[in-house]
Amino acid sequence: MDTTSLISALIGSQTGMLQLAVAARFARMNQDSASSVVKLIDAAQQNFAPLANVAAGLGTNLDVSA
Repeated sequence: MDTTSLISALIGSQTGMLQLAVAARFARMNQDSASSVVKLIDAAQQNFAPLANVAAGLGTNLDVSA
């Protein structure tokens, strides 16, 4: 086996490892993003729950001219 093919194989494997590391990083970022969205939706639902029993039309005629 000549030296050139050995060096080429080594560089190829290093490139493959880098690509796997980048793919893993993107997968973690997507997972973190998805869990953040779920947390945000859950918080919004919890904050909206106390307003479920408010009378219809409340807050529709708000005067902010003062």
